[in-house]
Amino acid sequence: METGIKADVSIVKAWKGDPEGNLIYRKTARNFNPMIATCGKTCVAEVEELVGTGELDPDQIHTPGIYINRIFQGHNYEKRIEFPTTAESDTKGVSVGRELMAQRAAKELKDGFYVNLGIGIPTLVANHVPENIDITLQSENGLLGIGPFPEQSEIDADLINAGKQTISANTGASFFSSAESFAMIRGGHVDISILGGLEVGANGDLANFMVPGKMIKGPGGAMDLVSGVKRVVVLLEHTAKDGSPKILDECSLPVTGKNVVDLIITDLCVFEVLPDGEGLKLVELHAGVSLDDVVAKTGCQFSM
Repeated sequence: METGIKADVSIVKAWKGDPEGNLIYRKTARNFNPMIATCGKTCVAEVEELVGTGELDPDQIHTPGIYINRIFQGHNYEKRIEFPTTAESDTKGVSVGRELMAQRAAKELKDGFYVNLGIGIPTLVANHVPENIDITLQSENGLLGIGPFPEQSEIDADLINAGKQTISANTGASFFSSAESFAMIRGGHVDISILGGLEVGANGDLANFMVPGKMIKGPGGAMDLVSGVKRVVVLLEHTAKDGSPKILDECSLPVTGKNVVDLIITDLCVFEVLPDGEGLKLVELHAGVSLDDVVAKTGCQFSM
């Protein structure tokens, strides 16, 4: 085990603060800020609004002033949004194969499920949730009850998902810190996670965060998700751009989780990962796809 690191300085950004150092964060901008505020010998807080002592409701304070050593009000804010996403832009340029995968993945959802959708193709699943079921979408950065992508006029820089896309919040939604979010995940309270993948092994190993020679984005919450949720569904195109298979006997890329995948959905077919390392079972072929095509493009043996 590694020894914990104590930072000399931690820096946080909050919505409101007071001269006592009490802080309130706004919507998903809370994220990891409450934890960061506690981990430095000296913590500096920048706030959008600095109000007088006593003006903040004590019951609404997210970070007590004991953790804050310096506080100041920032000016001339430009809240940049990395991926402004609207209801209209969400479906632009989406390939038929990706829509097909998202539609099929939506069939795995059941009424009452708490659902986590990964970055990329999985975000499209929300567009295909059957009308007769009610699910609750969870995001690792601190939102339970994700709503549809907003209209352009409703975009809010403090309301984004883990993929940094702008979103909305449904009636009954709740905001919390990322630590609370991961407590939900690690505690087994999320029913299903639908993630993207770079490679999947025949034994259910998943690699989805790093390609050698490319910029490392990091595993994010995927390592926790694949080990903590009740069911893991992976969406990926059957082959890479060079035609090489992404479903292999063993993953060649760094593994996110071992023996964690339950179902694989590609643009060609659907595989079930059998328990106890028994390999893959082909359970569906998409329309117009032949068995020979799947055999030729899959890097491992499978049963039917």
